[in-house]
Amino acid sequence: MTDLPNNAQPLVEIRKLWTIFKTPDGPQVVHRDLDLSIRRGEVLSLVGGSGTGKTVLLRQILGLEHPSKGTVTVLGRPPGQFSVKGAANVGMLFQHGALFSAFNVLDNVAFPLRELKVLPDELIRDAALVKLQMVGLDPKQATKSPADLSGGMIKRVALARALIMDPPLLLLDEPTAGLDPEGADGFCDLLRGLHRELGLTVVMVTHDLDTLFDLSTRIAVLADQRVIVAGTARDVIAYPHPFIHEYFLGGRGQRAMEALHDGSVPAALAGPADTASAPHNER
Repeated sequence: MTDLPNNAQPLVEIRKLWTIFKTPDGPQVVHRDLDLSIRRGEVLSLVGGSGTGKTVLLRQILGLEHPSKGTVTVLGRPPGQFSVKGAANVGMLFQHGALFSAFNVLDNVAFPLRELKVLPDELIRDAALVKLQMVGLDPKQATKSPADLSGGMIKRVALARALIMDPPLLLLDEPTAGLDPEGADGFCDLLRGLHRELGLTVVMVTHDLDTLFDLSTRIAVLADQRVIVAGTARDVIAYPHPFIHEYFLGGRGQRAMEALHDGSVPAALAGPADTASAPHNER
């Protein structure tokens, strides 16, 4: 993917965010004074070790959870202040799809529009069919139940539902988890095409290094209860931190970069360094 201009306007601003959970052993601080800006049109990947609050951060951007302190704004407003119609600003693809088992494919995709109760059902049906085609599914799949779908098809139906209200911001939680290599490659191709055609801003949590290098414009690393660095893969790999060294320069990271080499550098490593997102401490 092509690096974006340094002055691209942020779509999401996170400032001085704290996340504190109550546990039987006392308060557990997950995020402490976490700062992050997400630019319009980029694909930002969140990586970090277990317990660093990557998915929690996605849920806070979506408005499903609220930080203990600090602010999250999407398009200049706190997510919790969106009206039902305003919620169209954010689409979410959950890790396991989170489809409604009692609904067929069409009704799953149409559900957010039906909840608005302002559009005729025929129009909603047509919109759902269009979104299914956008994610590469034949209209014949519309009457199937989630139990009849493969893992890859569930991901695509969930993606169609996330896009049904044409949000400018798409959140992805482990989008290729559970897919075989061929399925993961196909889903990455689909996401890349939709990002380009729809002008989406994408925030993605993934442990899959192939997906990370293939799709990311920038990478933000969560460690020590904050974002320790945000930048291109090249910038991030150069940042001195034990987690980064193990994650990107250990055996798994080296194999992922070699697999993506193909005689050139991985997509996330290509191009000149983005000086605005070179290794820095986002505090």
